[in-house]
Amino acid sequence: MGKIISISNQKGGVGKTTTAINLAASLANLGRDVLIVDTDPQCNATSGVGIDKGNIEKNLYDVYSGSCPIEEAIIKTPFERLHIIPASRRLVDVEIEHVNKERREWILSEALNHIKNRFEYIIVDCPPSLGLLTLNSLVAADSVMIPVQCEYFALEGLSLLAKTITNVQDSFNPSLELEGILLTMYDTRNNLSVEVAAEVRSSYDAKVYTTIIPRNVVLAESPSHGKPAMYYDIRSKGAQSYISLAEEMLGEKGLGQKA
Repeated sequence: MGKIISISNQKGGVGKTTTAINLAASLANLGRDVLIVDTDPQCNATSGVGIDKGNIEKNLYDVYSGSCPIEEAIIKTPFERLHIIPASRRLVDVEIEHVNKERREWILSEALNHIKNRFEYIIVDCPPSLGLLTLNSLVAADSVMIPVQCEYFALEGLSLLAKTITNVQDSFNPSLELEGILLTMYDTRNNLSVEVAAEVRSSYDAKVYTTIIPRNVVLAESPSHGKPAMYYDIRSKGAQSYISLAEEMLGEKGLGQKA
């Protein structure tokens, strides 16, 4: 049965979608069957793996609305072993449409239970907010991976998300674990990056991945070509860092510690 990992941080611009796309592609390249679930109405994970948003028949909004079973929303990407449930801009309406629905926090969880045995990893790309879509992602997940940008206020955002995870554990999903904290957008030329990385490691110790994701032009360019970085330029530092992250995950089987 597959492991569901939500990529989450309430702060925007920290590399959630970049991580979802490139980690999923790296795991797939290492021989795992992987599904990306794009829960962000911006649909960036969808376009980032080469799916034309204008030619999608079924998407995650249809799953939330009950107009199609989740099996019908799965799309094969152009990349081996990698599938996606695409997002839709209509996902912005989910919170309002489900405001009075019973068990609305478990919609995604109950849907994913039908397909969990088809994939070894299900990577959920969350929106940069704590609304119903992110809450559903955390309730559905076995674990949560937190990308943290190496910049000022990083620890503040991390602390807020840790509290959110604890609240989800207490109220909805007691088995939710912290998969790990991933340092992103690291620049060795920037003293602040070095200081933030050291501070995060000091505060969270073994919960922080050894692998660090650098600032890299290939990671910025590859989504516009509809490709994960490893299919755009596998020799780049960005592509190699996510391959290393996937290898680290598979070797350690996740950190398995609660926030």
